[in-house]
Amino acid sequence: MNFKKLLLLSVLFVSHLSFSQEGIAVYSDYLSDNYYLLHPSMAGASSCNKVRLTARQQWFGNDDAPALQTLSYNGTIGESGKSGIGIILFNDKNGYHSQKGAKITYAHHIMFSRSTTDLNQLSFGLSAGLVQNQLDETSFDLNDFDPIIAGILQKASYINVDFGASYNLLDFYTHVTVKNALFQSRDLYTDYESDNLRKYLVSFGYVFGNPKKLLWEPSLLFQLTDRTKEKALDVNMKAYKTMDFGKLWAGLSYRRSFDGAQYIDGVALKDQKLQYITPILGVNYKKFMFAYTYSNVMGDIKFDTGGFHQITLGIDFGCKKERYDCNCPAINN
Repeated sequence: MNFKKLLLLSVLFVSHLSFSQEGIAVYSDYLSDNYYLLHPSMAGASSCNKVRLTARQQWFGNDDAPALQTLSYNGTIGESGKSGIGIILFNDKNGYHSQKGAKITYAHHIMFSRSTTDLNQLSFGLSAGLVQNQLDETSFDLNDFDPIIAGILQKASYINVDFGASYNLLDFYTHVTVKNALFQSRDLYTDYESDNLRKYLVSFGYVFGNPKKLLWEPSLLFQLTDRTKEKALDVNMKAYKTMDFGKLWAGLSYRRSFDGAQYIDGVALKDQKLQYITPILGVNYKKFMFAYTYSNVMGDIKFDTGGFHQITLGIDFGCKKERYDCNCPAINN
């Protein structure tokens, strides 16, 4: 293995632990009509109850490459529609490390509308989750002695909470979420592992266009990891086309980290920041939804030329007959 690949593996390992291994990673799957995965305040915010199943695979053809599966449900409770509930189950595996977990959510929605078709809604949500981390050391070479290697399947569990707020006003929306708000140590690798897994998310977007022809939805998502101060920004654009059978939509997302890593190219010292581009294609057929996303890492140094593939399957049910008079795909289904 050459120096570049060795360095890249180290950067990817540290980056994946800091960005991903703290519950459900912040990927681009939220753009597949799946905002509840990121924001607990979106539980029950839509006019339909939603079930979403996602499967993500990185670097096809490489053993033990990262893979993630999630199953979620969110919907309203009660006739007033002021309260929403949700549940998320997930399984995340990355080489010898894996995590499984579940989250349950309660959200409350306050309507400031002048009528039942006028969208002006402030939402608050709280999720409580249990996560079990595992480190499989059973295949490690015990002849190469290391005092922290026990050669067993190590397990550690912790409880944490996410909370946040959303505001939907006609064609505009914004979300603010704090993930892993409690200071909880996983104590899986060393006794000195940080107990600060907190992450802050802020997003907003706007939908415009002609509902009978084409709708456009630009949006931004900013994330900040509290302990390491790592920052990243998603710049997104989606387009929607109404069809006789339902709706076709497509999107493009560009993610860029504000932080980078240095590497040596010959005699030159260079810097590279994490960045990737993600095209998205989806269709709503009656009450069913299908979406495919492909993320391609950009830059001179890459572990593999293959990208990250993800499929999302969904079904909507219990939909309200009355729809809001707005261009708001995440609310009107």
